[in-house]
Amino acid sequence: MATINIIFDRVGKTDPVTRGIEITVNYLGIQFDVKFWSQHISFILVGIIIVTSIRGLLITLTKFFYAISSSKSSNVIVLLLAQIMGMYFVSSVLLIRMSMPLEYRAIITQVLGELQFNFYHRWFDVIFLVSALSSILFLYLAHKQAPEKHMTP
Repeated sequence: MATINIIFDRVGKTDPVTRGIEITVNYLGIQFDVKFWSQHISFILVGIIIVTSIRGLLITLTKFFYAISSSKSSNVIVLLLAQIMGMYFVSSVLLIRMSMPLEYRAIITQVLGELQFNFYHRWFDVIFLVSALSSILFLYLAHKQAPEKHMTP
């Protein structure tokens, strides 16, 4: 989706949960309150994404800080961790804003002020695409360099 968003310079208008429920309801032909359930499912999914994302970041940062910490650098590490967590949370809110229904997007827009959200969403897509492609390349090269376990002499 990041590639499509970059190529066609588009910004999503419907959140993925609502779109998925609409497609399923139309395909199955059942009566279903799409707006009600999409709001609740979106809220639950956003909560899960935020919790697991921040948990993963904290685990990674904890491992990193254990490796470089000393008794003299602990205050600096705490301040650095607080700064990173703040930036990470704000960027998560900006990313998740795009996946929310329009009513909730307006609330986040009011809280964060007059930001150019389309600019940030486009750059998030570009950064994601570049990091995903470089990760694939790195894993391919690492796999190619590793000796084959299945081959016998």
